[in-house]
Amino acid sequence: MHPDDPAEASRAQRTGTERDEAMARWEVLRPHLNDGVSLSQTAREVGVPLRSAQRWLARYRADGWAGLTRVARSDRGRRKLPAEWVEVIEGLALCKPPPSVASIHRRITTLAVAQKSAPPSYSSVYAIVRSLNPALVVLAQEGEAAFRDRFELIHRHRAERPNALWQADHTELDLLILDANGATVRPWLTTVIDDHSRAVAGYTVFLGAPSALQTALALRQAIWRKADPEWPVCGIPDILYVDHGSDFTSHHLEQAAAALHFELVYSAVGR
Repeated sequence: MHPDDPAEASRAQRTGTERDEAMARWEVLRPHLNDGVSLSQTAREVGVPLRSAQRWLARYRADGWAGLTRVARSDRGRRKLPAEWVEVIEGLALCKPPPSVASIHRRITTLAVAQKSAPPSYSSVYAIVRSLNPALVVLAQEGEAAFRDRFELIHRHRAERPNALWQADHTELDLLILDANGATVRPWLTTVIDDHSRAVAGYTVFLGAPSALQTALALRQAIWRKADPEWPVCGIPDILYVDHGSDFTSHHLEQAAAALHFELVYSAVGR
């Protein structure tokens, strides 16, 4: 039985908090169940009382994934940890390099003991770390450039209808092929995506550095009606959001925008 078993997940039907707590307990039990590590050792490494780990193991063996969820209580939903402890845990989780949940739990336990307070459980720490906004984590641990690359287009735009906003970008694919000369190279992918539906309106795959020609080819395919009836995305966007790369800022693309009456919007310089 595995925690990712769809039947078990469907049967459990737990809330997000319960799933986080169950996953935290599974992470404690996994070395013991999958790798044969003694339960006392894995519990000691993450700072969980052995009796708690034994109780979780018994529940897991009896009821599978559902057995790792917490039994509902009358005071469920109320945050028990003081706000300052939550802030400390979140601050530790956003450090660079990113610490493990076990490391955060050990540090917060040391602080709690020093202040003669009851330390938070491993499950509570795990749930707080898991609840952090992914964009905030990337910004804190990887910097502004990584944040813009991953979240600027996805999270800042919310087009209300199809073709209101398209996004064009280049990506060097993580695979190797042989070019015409037999050399090993990585191809590039240019995509034009409709922000409203997140559907790919047009694309092109090519070798060599991105250029205005590749952008134009992807845009042309995006605009024209496709032969495949299952690919209905086409038309002219109101706005085309692009990078500040030399191919995107070329006169060719500006002329196309003027001729087809759509607006070009460039991302922040230095992206």
